[in-house]
Amino acid sequence: MSKARKPGLTQQQFEAIGRAISDPRRYAILHQIAAEPGLICGALEAHQHISAPTISHHLKELQEAGLIDIAREGRTASLFLRREVWESYLDSLASL
Repeated sequence: MSKARKPGLTQQQFEAIGRAISDPRRYAILHQIAAEPGLICGALEAHQHISAPTISHHLKELQEAGLIDIAREGRTASLFLRREVWESYLDSLASL
């Protein structure tokens, strides 16, 4: 079985990911999404501590950096880590 090819990151993508995960709340949200594929947005632990608009902002930053996909069905949103992008980011860091 062959591994899926990891997409290369442009310098702009690399920097966007770095900015996105530099915020401790966003990193914690990303960590929780990674732990449970298809996590329902309402199940984020952050909902207990920060407002819905702030969570939406953090999710938008993670999505724009290419780290997560958000699948919407009606009023429900499921969150997915884009592992291939995360792994490409880690590979880029490792090559420094």
